[in-house]
Amino acid sequence: MIRVNENYGKLQASYLFSTIASKVSAFIEANPDKDIIKLGIGDVTKPLPAACIAALHAATDEMANESAFRGYGPEQGYDFLREIIAVNDYQSKGANVAANEVFVSDGAKCDVANIQELFATDVKVAVPDPVYPVYVDTNVMAGRTDIFTNDRYQGLTYLECREDNEYVPELPKEPVDLIYLCFPNNPTGATATKEQLREWVDYAKATKSVILFDAAYEAFIRDESLPRSIYEIEGARDVAIEFRSFSKTAGFTGTRCAFTVVPEECMGYAASGEAVPLHAMWNRRHTTKFNGVSYPIQKAAEAVYSDAGKMQVKELTDYYLKNAALIREKIGELGYHLTGGENSPYIWIKTGGDSWEFFDKLLNEAAVVTTPGSGFGKCGEGYIRISAFNDYDKVVEAIERIKGVLQ
Repeated sequence: MIRVNENYGKLQASYLFSTIASKVSAFIEANPDKDIIKLGIGDVTKPLPAACIAALHAATDEMANESAFRGYGPEQGYDFLREIIAVNDYQSKGANVAANEVFVSDGAKCDVANIQELFATDVKVAVPDPVYPVYVDTNVMAGRTDIFTNDRYQGLTYLECREDNEYVPELPKEPVDLIYLCFPNNPTGATATKEQLREWVDYAKATKSVILFDAAYEAFIRDESLPRSIYEIEGARDVAIEFRSFSKTAGFTGTRCAFTVVPEECMGYAASGEAVPLHAMWNRRHTTKFNGVSYPIQKAAEAVYSDAGKMQVKELTDYYLKNAALIREKIGELGYHLTGGENSPYIWIKTGGDSWEFFDKLLNEAAVVTTPGSGFGKCGEGYIRISAFNDYDKVVEAIERIKGVLQ
């Protein structure tokens, strides 16, 4: 008989955002006349930058021309995109990243999920709490955890992000091998300083562990003292893999393009203790299981780095940060403790009560969708996340509705 991967049976009944979608659908069905405003899922609402659209059209026209037509491209990404990423996102900021270390993909979520295939099933994994659910669920699927009890999976090390540590976790008290970090953070919106990241790099070097650094929201950083990449930290190339996305940076959520950086110096270890280059392993995994991002989409991503593209991306992220500033201001006036929204599109709000009850209250009484903090982990209980990804006028309306319910 064909057996199944029984680790899937350990997963909780529903993925967070599918549960939210189900609740929202039920509300709409019961209240067809209500205008619902969604500030929950982190999907963008503004169109792609004009420079990207122009490049996308031009590349599409090339595909209609026999002399310019392209079939399969390199799985790792076209050189024109890998090189411009390395120069603009890293080398121009003092981070030593080469083009061949950049792997273009169709989403940071996919890469964050797939990267764990490189590591043994018995490695000790550390995740933040609250946490982007993909970090946890993919390791559950791979068999790195035991059962789910007391709101946590046994076998995982949870790095608590609390109000008293400003939502930046401390180093683990027990040995770990694989460490997930995300800054600016999803869901809390918290940021980490260079000094804080240096502690993590030093820890990873001392313990021969690897950091998986999710920098999907770096384009929202406005504080110049904050690092945009972990490779701004000396020694990080030896111990860190970084993930980035064009989804929130330039609105590519519907067109799909991202990239992962795996430095040639970054090592894992065989059972014998022999160092194994993770760059070569990821290259093999990527070329075996992925057929590459389409040429027109990669040309659109390349346009992000043009002079016009840079200006338009800045305008786009400024727009969402304007939304975030309004949410911070108005919710703060109601007396709630909050973080994020200054160098991040997410605002993390302490409600003091049951997260799902608060979610339901805002949905049923204000017709506003947020995200319950408990869906991100045990330390998220008593919080909600509000996303700044929506039209400014709708955010204004949503905040007025929320104030009417909470005041």
